[in-house]
Amino acid sequence: MITVLTILVGLAMLATLGVLLAGILGMAGGSGDSRRSNLLMRWRIGLQFIALALFAILLLLLKQ
Repeated sequence: MITVLTILVGLAMLATLGVLLAGILGMAGGSGDSRRSNLLMRWRIGLQFIALALFAILLLLLKQ
């Protein structure tokens, strides 16, 4: 269970990083599509929440 949670935390962190980089590259490219930027921001926030929640669960399991 702990191994699966560790892998899920890592995947959630990598997904968050990917969305963050996509947003940064979109802004740097000067495309100026505010809807896409807003969507990427929402995805990043959601993925960060998932990563933190999984991390908290993992820490609770490791504490026992």
